[in-house]
Amino acid sequence: MQTVHSVFARYEDLRARLPENRTTPGTTAIASLLELQDQAEAFVFDAFGVLNVGTEPIPGAAARLRQLRTAGCAIRILSNAASNGKAQTVEKFRALGIEIAPGEIITSRDAALKSLDNRLWGVIAVPDDRLEDIPAPALRLDRDAAAYDRADGFLFLSSADWNAGKQAMLSASLQQSPRPVVIANADLVAPRSGGLSLEPGFYGHQLADQGQTDVRFFGKPYPEVYALAAQTLADLRPDRFVMCGDTLHTDILGASAAGWQTVLVTRDGVLAGQEPQQFIAASGIWPDFWLPRI
Repeated sequence: MQTVHSVFARYEDLRARLPENRTTPGTTAIASLLELQDQAEAFVFDAFGVLNVGTEPIPGAAARLRQLRTAGCAIRILSNAASNGKAQTVEKFRALGIEIAPGEIITSRDAALKSLDNRLWGVIAVPDDRLEDIPAPALRLDRDAAAYDRADGFLFLSSADWNAGKQAMLSASLQQSPRPVVIANADLVAPRSGGLSLEPGFYGHQLADQGQTDVRFFGKPYPEVYALAAQTLADLRPDRFVMCGDTLHTDILGASAAGWQTVLVTRDGVLAGQEPQQFIAASGIWPDFWLPRI
């Protein structure tokens, strides 16, 4: 079972694989995002821990998005959730009571799929993922070791149905014949109602630790997703974006590297029940602002 402290320590161990820290010491507590509406034109939200925890919406989140829209601010959701395509993702948010247009959602899945060439990709996905948006030949992987050896590369979309046995098969196949591994969700964990779930980034870094040199990570904190979000609002300067997220090493580190303002949200996400200042000081990753809920 992963804890906040073990996950934080793991992210610190991986700092050499993460973007350079461009934050500066000092953070300001705010009570509401409405305090920032005059100095921002676009508010970009992580999903898990900021808008929802698992299948439950966070109280007040949908109302806050409506207030910011009314004030003339653009809204984007920037998520490392790669388990579903765009249509299913839109439906998920609508089920949470959050009205969002397809063009307002940017995911790590979007960034990962743009990187694929036309080789046969062995895909790790949830059973109900139809894989209709995969722009290359795809082979769904499960418990058949021979299928792993047939693939010319691996696309890791979801760890929901993954386990240590399947990870061992993937590792053994790569040890025998190294091939590219595309991790479409760079998160190590995600906050759920029952605790922290292991995400594809956790398994991707295991492979890199074992000596696999072609493991490619997509999603926050890596730059591709921030660039995709910025392209949807190309007339805005980077410093007019505000990223709201619950994780220092992903949301805050990556957005700061993109030149965006940052807000750490602390009550419901990875840092729930913790004193955020100790993690900020220990990592040296400083959000511009912080608050419990948006």
